[in-house]
Amino acid sequence: MARRCELSGIGPQTGHNVSHANNKTKRRFLPNLCNVTLHSDKLDQGFKFRIAASTLRTVDHMGGLDVYLTKADDDKLSANALKVKRKLAKAS
Repeated sequence: MARRCELSGIGPQTGHNVSHANNKTKRRFLPNLCNVTLHSDKLDQGFKFRIAASTLRTVDHMGGLDVYLTKADDDKLSANALKVKRKLAKAS
């Protein structure tokens, strides 16, 4: 399973563990992914996504799933999120 947010496209980043002696070893910074069900007001339906906690805060701040998806870039969305976005466009 890919460690990537379905709405924002946030994925793992790379960096270093730095010891007291300043030795550097490679490491990965993984996103804080959460399994959530977001409710669409226009479609009156819930959709399951695996999104980052920071993206969940952004969705709440913007006013819900419908507003977030209408403003989101298609290249960052997963296939599941694109289906929901197309359903929203048809409902409008």
